[in-house]
Amino acid sequence: MDPRLIEMLACPVSKAAVYFSEERQLIVCPTSKLAYPIKDGIPAIQREDAIKLEDGDPLLKRPA
Repeated sequence: MDPRLIEMLACPVSKAAVYFSEERQLIVCPTSKLAYPIKDGIPAIQREDAIKLEDGDPLLKRPA
């Protein structure tokens, strides 16, 4: 996933910055505790596509 594309994206729920989890192939918003899938190489950043993350999910800790 192109890092420049990720920098342009924001969570549609919280409007916060997101990051890309290479390992799980998800766009992650730690603020709203939501993750968005990549479908056919395109980030699916819509509320109806969101995956709710549990409080202890390691994805909520943004990598340094």
